[in-house]
Amino acid sequence: MRMNKKKKTEIRLRFPEFTDNKWIKTKLGNISSIVKEKAGENKYLLMSVTSGVGLVPQTEKFGREIAGDSYKNYTVIRRYDFAYNKSATKQFPEGFISMLSDYDVAAVPNSIFICFRITDNECYPLFLNYLFYNNYHGKWLKRYIEVGARAHGALSMDTEHLWDMPIDLPCLKEQQKIANCIFSISKLIDAESRKLRALKKYKKGLMQKLFPAEGMDVPEWRFPEFRDCGAWVECSVGDILKPVTPPQKIVKSEYKVSGKYPIIDQSQEYISGWTDDEASVVFNDSPLIVFGDHTCVLKLVKQPFAQGADGVKILSVDDKLDEEFVYYDLESISIKADGYKRHYSILKKMSVKYSDKNSGEQQKIADCFSKIDSLIIAQSNKIKSLQTHRKGMMQGFFPFPEEAEL
Repeated sequence: MRMNKKKKTEIRLRFPEFTDNKWIKTKLGNISSIVKEKAGENKYLLMSVTSGVGLVPQTEKFGREIAGDSYKNYTVIRRYDFAYNKSATKQFPEGFISMLSDYDVAAVPNSIFICFRITDNECYPLFLNYLFYNNYHGKWLKRYIEVGARAHGALSMDTEHLWDMPIDLPCLKEQQKIANCIFSISKLIDAESRKLRALKKYKKGLMQKLFPAEGMDVPEWRFPEFRDCGAWVECSVGDILKPVTPPQKIVKSEYKVSGKYPIIDQSQEYISGWTDDEASVVFNDSPLIVFGDHTCVLKLVKQPFAQGADGVKILSVDDKLDEEFVYYDLESISIKADGYKRHYSILKKMSVKYSDKNSGEQQKIADCFSKIDSLIIAQSNKIKSLQTHRKGMMQGFFPFPEEAEL
């Protein structure tokens, strides 16, 4: 049942045909009901949640189903039902609400999920899905969640605050148009993301062909002009890399959003911050390789930079090798992080193979992968641009919780 109280909500982005229509204020509890059905002895697809993505099969996320003895108490949800995961993540510190959209029926753990179903025929579930994707619920719930308090790994919160969450709803047709608009951009992002994954897969496959496999002294594929250049030389990583000590390290609290010199650390981002402190900068005539001792992240740095925080190995390459070639050769090894231990002691003992630098083969291989990396970076930037556009649209289409106060 809708609340009678009406107050015009200022929305920053409207379709022309709906600009004269008022949005109606209600609460989540007025348009939904709790889902209580349990799995029992019946067999259902078991789901988990990836924040910012949504509900995914447990076999996809964990490689197996993890229900165990708790399976019978899993909550059964059906297409267009919502599941609120009360686990905090960096992106969604107040938890994540996702809608089951790709399957007719599934089951989720009842220990950390609150499930609900939209019962109001004038409410379009996909509209609410994008509202929650924009972390609308988090902005509302953060005032009620007990900071640092958890129960069985879940955020500590009175669920009544969830049902009291204010919701502003336009007419059904406007909801559908808003949702379909965002959905079309989301589908485009999905398509571009598939292209990115294909590029990364192609690069990985090409590495397996252009670098010698274990037990081989030449690669399976070789550029025609190098087929008669003979076998590659084998050595350990430690034989061709020499540690470089930075003048000093910059702690994370001193990272700036802009500056003269980039700060390179072991995080996934290529550049993690900026500094103007020239006394901290590493200057080198040739490119350097940065290895995340804890994260195993590899970076090739061609400009002066400062080292950020600890857990970083700065490495110079022996003169008989091309720096970019070595970077891709190390990337092909694909050493995986094993907890928060230091990994360079493992990496330096691993074997690499290389051809004669004077033949030009190293540079040819490096140029090949550099071009692929350029395509990957361009594709990644395209996706980020689309995601920024989608985020801006959602911020324009939806009100903020403080504007939706009842």
